[in-house]
Amino acid sequence: MSYFFPEGAKFQFSTTFAAAKTVTAASNANPTVLSSVAHGFVDGEEFLFLSGWEDASNTVFQADQLTADTLSALGLDTTNTQFYSAGTGTGTIQKISNWTDIPQVLSIGNSGGDPRYTDVQPLSARNGIKIPTGFNASTITLSLGHDPQNATYKAMLNIARTQQKVALRIVGGGATVYGYGYMSVSEVPQMQSGQVNQVQCAISFLGRVISY
Repeated sequence: MSYFFPEGAKFQFSTTFAAAKTVTAASNANPTVLSSVAHGFVDGEEFLFLSGWEDASNTVFQADQLTADTLSALGLDTTNTQFYSAGTGTGTIQKISNWTDIPQVLSIGNSGGDPRYTDVQPLSARNGIKIPTGFNASTITLSLGHDPQNATYKAMLNIARTQQKVALRIVGGGATVYGYGYMSVSEVPQMQSGQVNQVQCAISFLGRVISY
């Protein structure tokens, strides 16, 4: 058993996605094996997977290069054909590069990502039951020191206003965490006596959040 702490963690984003490589087959395995002719990936490289499997799509994975034409998506267990129907996981993969540090992160919060339930009340039972039906949409919110002249902050404002999708990477705290979704950045600083001026940066995820 290990315990980890957030001190020293870096929060990074990228909008640099290489040209899409076609995935012609995706196996039901742990981890799944993706077939993509001359994919060009090496071990540990990060990629965005857009797939016919909705439970795996819009998600960032690390690659395990197997052959010139196959690779594994580490951490993606698709052995359950109820969620990952055989033969329907085809799609595209895109290499991610040019990670940029999010500046002046002061704190991190999150919302959503918690289990979602459906309440069932059988007529013959006095006690109702809760059946898990998935997870609520999740968002990470970062409080940043407000520096309106910071070039990265300006770039992030443009990303938010044009609704570009970004990959997020958190490095440190005992893990590397990946997500993919929309970035929203406030232009209105929060001001309070005795504290630095702050703005909020939120990333709302479209797919799963994967940790390594």
